[in-house]
Amino acid sequence: MFLDIFSLICSNLPSTHSSLLTGEKSDRDLKSSSVNEMESIQSSILQKSKVAVITGANAGLGFTLADRLLSFYPDIQICLACRNKERGLTAAAALTEKHPKANVHVEILDTSSVASVLSGTEAIRKRYDHIDYLYLNAGIMKVTGVDWNYFWKGLLSSRVFYMFATGEGLLCQEDGVTEDGLQCVFQTNVFGHYVMVKELEDRLGNVSSTEQKPSQIIWTSSSASQAKNFKIEDFQHKNGKDPYSSSKFAIDILSVALNEKMNKQNVFSHSVCPGLVMTNMTYGILPQWFWTLMIPLLWLLHFFVPSMTNNTENGTEALIWLSAQDPMTLDPQTKYMSHVNVFNKSYVAKSKMNINPELAEKFIQELDQLNNSFQLKLKSKVKN
Repeated sequence: MFLDIFSLICSNLPSTHSSLLTGEKSDRDLKSSSVNEMESIQSSILQKSKVAVITGANAGLGFTLADRLLSFYPDIQICLACRNKERGLTAAAALTEKHPKANVHVEILDTSSVASVLSGTEAIRKRYDHIDYLYLNAGIMKVTGVDWNYFWKGLLSSRVFYMFATGEGLLCQEDGVTEDGLQCVFQTNVFGHYVMVKELEDRLGNVSSTEQKPSQIIWTSSSASQAKNFKIEDFQHKNGKDPYSSSKFAIDILSVALNEKMNKQNVFSHSVCPGLVMTNMTYGILPQWFWTLMIPLLWLLHFFVPSMTNNTENGTEALIWLSAQDPMTLDPQTKYMSHVNVFNKSYVAKSKMNINPELAEKFIQELDQLNNSFQLKLKSKVKN
């Protein structure tokens, strides 16, 4: 770092160096100038380091992602966007203990609340002038139980691999309504993140016409993403039985739509499937005794189902891999999958999504209308 500062001084401050030699400034002016120059240099160095904002980062995939990013890019600035301040600070402390020189910041942001998203993104905008990676990872699934009849039938059939790979039909789900009046799973997994993208738009991609600074928006999707569970007429999934699957397919649609809208400004969106990862959310779906019985089977299945990544280290493989790619060379219609081979070594696979561009355009129009309605409501409240 010292050498970086020294080289910047030598290359960027020739006129000041000349004035110091000739003694044209007073000692007070020189001291003030030196302080300002040093602050400017340090700010310049910070601005050149990469910035990653991660939602749902206090545990699970989000936390492991932050940890791995710090290992791969020691100078990266990490923003943990979490809804719970205490858990966020605990996560930040754990990261800085493992990476003593890490630059980790916690921002309170709950994607199930438009007000929280607006407040959180405003703080993020003030802190960072450019975001390289926007990881939209936060998500919920509200499970009330298991369709045991389906489970036992599937376990003893040729559909067993498909059942565990997608979870389709296995879990009984419920949804609720947020304080904003939207379906809870839809707002948390999809709409709250879309509002984030809109609010952070001027921090993504090019910040000047003379410099190429691409940004990546990276969504945590799922193998549970199924087109048959999403209807544009009911994009919040008010009338369906699988809100999680619907929300994940909505993410895939939205990722494709954002590329159409934002590639010109050097912003690229990608969808990732982490596979079946055992996180707090996963363990919370079913009772502990079930997972105790199932763990041997899950480890056996990973020999036949590469998406059985099991742990967060393997699950984040595609998320990390994307950070090292040239986003302009990637196919916007491809979902990137974290997989493991029979030796439990992780790798990245690709799956074609084939999202209808007209559907993507229609969906983003619906989200824009919804976002505009909330913006008008908030402006009206401020006036009153």
